[in-house]
Amino acid sequence: MPPVEELLALAVKAVGGVERPGQLAMARAVQRAVDSGDHLAVQAGTGTGKSLAYLIPSIRHAMTSEGAVVVSTATIALQRQLVDRDLPRLAEALAPLLPAEPTFAILKGRRNYLCRYKASAGWPDDEQDQLFDPGEVSLTGRMVQRIQDWADETETGDRDELVPGVNEQAWRQFSVSSRECLGAQRCPSGTECFAELARGRAAESNVVVTNHALLAIDAMEDIPLLPEHDVVVVDEAHELVDRVTSVVTGELSENTVSLAVRRVGRLVEQGIADRLLQAGEDLKALLAVAPPGRLDELPQVLGLTLALIRDAASACVTALGPRGASDKDDPESAGLRKAAFTALDEVHDTAQRMLDAFGHAEEVDRAEVVWLDGATDRRPPTLRIAPLTVAGMLRDKLFGDRTVVLTSATLALGGAFDGLARQWGLSTADGDRSGWSGLDVGSPFDHPRSGILYVAEHLPQPGRDGLPEAYLEEITELIEAAGGRTLGLFSSMRAAKAATEALRDRLSVPLLCQGDDSTMQLVKRFAEDEPTCLFGTLSLWQGVDVPGPSLRLVIIDRIPFPRPDDPLSSARQRHVAAKGGNGFMSVAATHAALLLAQGAGRLLRSQHDKGVVAVLDPRLATARYAGFLRASLPPFWPTNDPAKVREALRRLSAS
Repeated sequence: MPPVEELLALAVKAVGGVERPGQLAMARAVQRAVDSGDHLAVQAGTGTGKSLAYLIPSIRHAMTSEGAVVVSTATIALQRQLVDRDLPRLAEALAPLLPAEPTFAILKGRRNYLCRYKASAGWPDDEQDQLFDPGEVSLTGRMVQRIQDWADETETGDRDELVPGVNEQAWRQFSVSSRECLGAQRCPSGTECFAELARGRAAESNVVVTNHALLAIDAMEDIPLLPEHDVVVVDEAHELVDRVTSVVTGELSENTVSLAVRRVGRLVEQGIADRLLQAGEDLKALLAVAPPGRLDELPQVLGLTLALIRDAASACVTALGPRGASDKDDPESAGLRKAAFTALDEVHDTAQRMLDAFGHAEEVDRAEVVWLDGATDRRPPTLRIAPLTVAGMLRDKLFGDRTVVLTSATLALGGAFDGLARQWGLSTADGDRSGWSGLDVGSPFDHPRSGILYVAEHLPQPGRDGLPEAYLEEITELIEAAGGRTLGLFSSMRAAKAATEALRDRLSVPLLCQGDDSTMQLVKRFAEDEPTCLFGTLSLWQGVDVPGPSLRLVIIDRIPFPRPDDPLSSARQRHVAAKGGNGFMSVAATHAALLLAQGAGRLLRSQHDKGVVAVLDPRLATARYAGFLRASLPPFWPTNDPAKVREALRRLSAS
């Protein structure tokens, strides 16, 4: 097998690129990790070409081993880039030097594929009761019709083929979870099941591209979803903890209980189902008057209600009889029973999990946090439960028996990998770093010459009452100096909308705001019309890639700390402090550093880009934690002088 350097050189030439020192260093490091079995964290700045740097050694390993290499990403966009662009070109380019042309496939969770049987059979209606808006019902109906038309022509059944997309209410009528699935052997549509066909293609491929959620489920479930593999590459690894936490977060509400009642109601005696129905009504009444927020102690009445729900769900499970016992020749009955078992198990297990979360003598013994999310227009009050850390879970389930390479443009927070490594379970609190290494291969961009980091130290500290007038004046002066060409990244949707409303009359350039249109359309308009500005929230920070003169200025209104009343973040801070650590730095400051780095990373997307990242929050210059945050950012030329920044922006605008 040719060395990784030779394969990389051939691949770079084939795609018309230029080999970069950071890319070569990363490829060699990944190869060493694969050979040694040690884990590796690699920070590779935008423009490094990290996809090629990890794909080359991954393909090389897959071609000489009996298993596949799994590449996990956080976003659909990167999955599609890998499968539609990078891997096809790589496979063709490398084929002459390899024993055969490398093969690859994309694999997602079962919920992402159309279920042929559910689309044609009389399965229970999963519609929630809370569709208050008649227009919403009509919209969902039209989406259902679109899915039905698409179902007759799709070759993959992949939900992402539906453009524009459809809402969850519509898609739920055509999909099943892995727990609800009858299995290929029992399902009448098993031989043509889209999810099974995707798994079959993955099983025969050298490289399998998936997402963080499915990677987590595969690692933690008893039944494997991914093909045999001994190497995992986690791209966009800065998102791994949040995605895994989301997978293992449980919820309980009137909706989850009523869904279980609807599914089991036709299969057991009415009186047994009514017990669960009544327990759900008790929960509904209780949550309707309860204040949202974190629950540190279990109120007696809530404990009794959760126990009623748990016991009523258990009674329904018993009444259903042995699982799968009488369904061999009746797929429709099997489908109804499997759906009922799935909903009941979720209700029972979540209620029990919430009861188990309380009663610990010491804070350090607490493993999970429970909180109540208030009602919205689309959702009733909902109890949620999540682990205070997923480090042990990742250490045992993901990193235990395979080599894992984690990479992103932002991993070395505060200049070190240890913060995220502790969250992944690679580093322990006492500093043990055995079994893994970190590498920062830098960036091909000349940050000090291409960009300025401006901190508006003269402004007042941000408050809770919206943007002060001084902030609005500062934004106006910066945008006017830049001639528009500004991406405004705000800490909340309310702040983004308030700034848009206040500045539209002051500015002579077009100003778009997140929510005016789909994000894709807004970014397209922003990129195509140079003077246009775009304001949005944190959700835009990782979704905007606009190289060229359309983006010269990134404005960040405040350091993006989690809200003080955020239940999970505040509980995690308290838990770290109880164990003797610094909860603020380990949780809040790490969260802020990561988002700041992601936001600042929007500025330079190509070798020729230039501009300014303007942080309006003076704490980035004055606070005791400012050094940690600034060490997490690209090495732009720093200044606190507003006159110098405006002059630099005017020169850029005139060039």
